[in-house]
Amino acid sequence: MRLPLNQRIAILLHEGTAGTQGKTGLSLLRYSEAPIVAVIDRECAGKSLPEITGIKRDVPIVTSVAASLEYKPQVLVIGIAPKGGAVPDDYWHEIKDALEAGMSLVNGLHTPLATMPELNALLKPGQLIWDVRKEPPNIGVASGLARTLPCRRVLTVGTDMAIGKMSTSLEMHWASRLRGWRSKFLATGQTGVMLEGDGIALDAVRVDFAAGAVEQMLMRYGKNYDIVHVEGQGSLLHPGSTATLPLIRGSQPTQLILVHRVGQTHNRNNPHVPIPPLPEVIRLYETVASAAGAFAPVRVVAIALNTAHLDELAAKEAIAQTTQQTGLPCTDAVRFDANVLLDAVMKN
Repeated sequence: MRLPLNQRIAILLHEGTAGTQGKTGLSLLRYSEAPIVAVIDRECAGKSLPEITGIKRDVPIVTSVAASLEYKPQVLVIGIAPKGGAVPDDYWHEIKDALEAGMSLVNGLHTPLATMPELNALLKPGQLIWDVRKEPPNIGVASGLARTLPCRRVLTVGTDMAIGKMSTSLEMHWASRLRGWRSKFLATGQTGVMLEGDGIALDAVRVDFAAGAVEQMLMRYGKNYDIVHVEGQGSLLHPGSTATLPLIRGSQPTQLILVHRVGQTHNRNNPHVPIPPLPEVIRLYETVASAAGAFAPVRVVAIALNTAHLDELAAKEAIAQTTQQTGLPCTDAVRFDANVLLDAVMKN
């Protein structure tokens, strides 16, 4: 499945438009081709979405599902990605209001909704509930097979969670296609799956089979493309992250792109956990990637900076400073474009 392109979408985003937990909804607003007709966020209702987020999409922000009905949405997407992935208490009445109004529901949270009798009782013919985070069938244990593929396998890794790994991979994928390459974006999170229509929600996979699920996806697509862009998840620096190592093992990357938010010195959810200087982070990722089933040199070839909180002049200064600090090409792929990163991939 994928987010429908022929149905009007409303995104449930309370406290997410201007907050830190709205990455699913904001990514859909930035990248989805679906007709998004309303954002539901009581904190930002009536304000300008482009002014708040910098996303060039003029979608009205309303207070509630009931208020969104003016725009005739057919599907409600839960747009937040909170810690732990549970449905917030104040979201339940909105979900029920949407179902009662005849809308289908797309759920990217860990809490399964499609099997809840009280929600199913509200469904009418033609409505459905899609729980995106599901383990794929017929997965096994990884064996390093992806290293036999002829394609370039570019994995985004990060200094923290939720800093722009998916966005960077998407921007590189689209830039690859503009160059005429056979390119594939491989989604590994709920938002990427909604956008792409395939892939895996890696954090829904049992840990013993996580690398195997990644490997299965690589083997399905890798033979048919010149380059695959594997969406990164988590961070080796985050004490709660379990996704990065299976991604390295399963994808057997040929190149790594390190993603970092300018000025961030500590883990966002764990302020007692520092982020080391970028040269140290680069060495960490290269060491782990070379030993995580590949046993071959795997290089961080470029830095993707998240400069969304800076003005353009400050962003360019930060990019120049990072290049000087690391000796690697650097850019903000969302703000400027991904060509600097792609050039670095092709030179290695």
